[in-house]
Amino acid sequence: MKCLLIASESAEVLFYWTDPEFEQNIQEQYGASQEEGEKPPAFEDCINTLFAPIIISCSTMVDRLGDGYTSFSTENNHSYVLHQFEECLYIAVNGDGEEGEEDLRRKIYVMKKMIEVLFGVVTLSSPLLRKELRPQDTEQRTRLWKHLQSLLETYSRLKEQDQSFLVEAVERLIHPTLCEQCIEFLERSLVQQINSSVERAGEEVLHAFILVHTKLLAFYSSRNASTLTSSDLLALIIMVQNMYPSNIDLEDCAPEDVENTSAPDIFYTPEPSPTNRDSGTDGDSFVDPDIQMAEDSLQTLECPPHDPSTPSRVFLEVMLKEGCYPMMPHSMYCLPLWPGITLVLLTKIPKSNLAMSIYVFLEAFAKLEKRLSEGLEGSAARGQTSIQDLRNKLDKFIRAVGTVDIQTSALQSVWTEFKSRAFIRGGHGFNRGLVPWCRGMKTQLCGVYRQCFMAENGVGGGGPQRLSPSLQDRALIMVQEKLIDWKDFLLVKSRRNITMVSYPEFPGLIHFIYIDRTAGQMIAPSLNITDRATSELGKGPLAHFIKGKIWGLVNTSRLYLQKGYSTVTLRDGDYFFCYFLWFENETGYKLEVKELPILPDDSAPIGMLAMDYYRKLLRYYSKNHQGEVVKCYELLTVHLGVIPVEYILQHCSQLARKLWEPSRIPLL
Repeated sequence: MKCLLIASESAEVLFYWTDPEFEQNIQEQYGASQEEGEKPPAFEDCINTLFAPIIISCSTMVDRLGDGYTSFSTENNHSYVLHQFEECLYIAVNGDGEEGEEDLRRKIYVMKKMIEVLFGVVTLSSPLLRKELRPQDTEQRTRLWKHLQSLLETYSRLKEQDQSFLVEAVERLIHPTLCEQCIEFLERSLVQQINSSVERAGEEVLHAFILVHTKLLAFYSSRNASTLTSSDLLALIIMVQNMYPSNIDLEDCAPEDVENTSAPDIFYTPEPSPTNRDSGTDGDSFVDPDIQMAEDSLQTLECPPHDPSTPSRVFLEVMLKEGCYPMMPHSMYCLPLWPGITLVLLTKIPKSNLAMSIYVFLEAFAKLEKRLSEGLEGSAARGQTSIQDLRNKLDKFIRAVGTVDIQTSALQSVWTEFKSRAFIRGGHGFNRGLVPWCRGMKTQLCGVYRQCFMAENGVGGGGPQRLSPSLQDRALIMVQEKLIDWKDFLLVKSRRNITMVSYPEFPGLIHFIYIDRTAGQMIAPSLNITDRATSELGKGPLAHFIKGKIWGLVNTSRLYLQKGYSTVTLRDGDYFFCYFLWFENETGYKLEVKELPILPDDSAPIGMLAMDYYRKLLRYYSKNHQGEVVKCYELLTVHLGVIPVEYILQHCSQLARKLWEPSRIPLL
């Protein structure tokens, strides 16, 4: 019984996802009230009817009290978590007890992150984002919603199965020689050849990486590229897994069985949600015109399979000397080498400098709006030198953009009105009355951004080809030839990356997770919990039991971290758990312990994917270490409870020192 909904302040559904149990419950609830022979209401209408009172109540609370509620529980033990982002209200629901408030809040933030990666700066304008999330065209809306629903399901699956998404850090395949060879190959052969080709149509490869399932084999960034953040990289891995999901049923197959898997299996189309029409109908029921023409009967439309040669437009953070530019446009090419192994190329697209200019203007108007809203009119007026500079630059920008077939009439109109109100004699134009025009300028700038980077390449909508198909084919063949002898090894290695057999000097140690939060990477023994395979955790039910303990330890450690604790030790039956967070300088010297900030209960979830808590934590800690590189690490361990505590703590210290060197392999 799970659901996630995005709605506008007017209670219009902008997106929804439900699991089959929740959908069936809604259909039974609203179908029972229909007269015999009467057509049942569309599912989207049922969702809207169910949530409208909650949405209106929340809006009323904010309007009248200036505050809303963030969570509540109902008499039937359904948990609701709500979060308002600008004018969009996110609601996550759980009715089966499998998710707590923290899980629901994390799901909301991850959904917001995926929307930012897909829509970029348009998310900064609520009116435009509402139009993007709910297109007027029914087929386009269906395609978009199914894509977002599939991404959410993929994330939920990875979070339950994959340690890297449990702790939100990237896991690398541990084979230094092969990793180094692949990075060198990506740099000197693949990227160089693509960027020197006339078939790249103005695009430039900035990042290239190879994934084996969710694990990173090799990552290369060109010299003029910004560092790809761990948050963005994790979001991209979700997108890759959504296109080419790992088949868990093949997890324990022999390599030759994996190789013989039929190619069509790598193209994934989510199954349509079951409806009441699925039963008791004949073979011609799919041509029912009422179904095909129904404006909101979204379950009847299918998504086309993903074409690997068609790039996806993604919006990622770019850090340059001039500053930080979030949500800058890139093209992402996912080229499947073999089932489970994928080459990903991230390219800089033509006109990307326009995105940086637009973001600078957006930031300037956001700051001005904030000052005016807070009643700091005098401060805004005194800053007229920078405002005048903004005026000159924006005038030039509008003239330049107008020469490249981009509609700027609406932007020009709002900008003209803004100038007539702001730049008046005496400088008294900077007052609260200018706030709506600041918002109007932000909306129009986002509209120009949308024209430049989204209109021709919407989600699932294709668009003009950039890197030519023949160039992509050559890149694919080059990497296949490089890895053909390693293919089977890599598929096995991805499931047995590190085994506890490698650490016999730590008796009683059952499992550990070591995380370099500065690099956003983690190291942990592989978890193999299928009934067919035996691992260090045992087989079948025992392995599932230990896995549940590990997942619980991570959740517990986050609760204590939220309260400001950097060390947690606790005994749970036959097991002893430890969690440590600490800081080091670049040489590995452990820095003194500092009190960590205490976060409110409704704060953004701790992690790197939804909101990069650790980057903020590093900034907080580094204030007292100016000029020194500060690094952050975490270690979680599970020991047998019979081991004396003093030995367990000694193990943890020795294990951290042993793992420090391998974790320093740079992400480049």
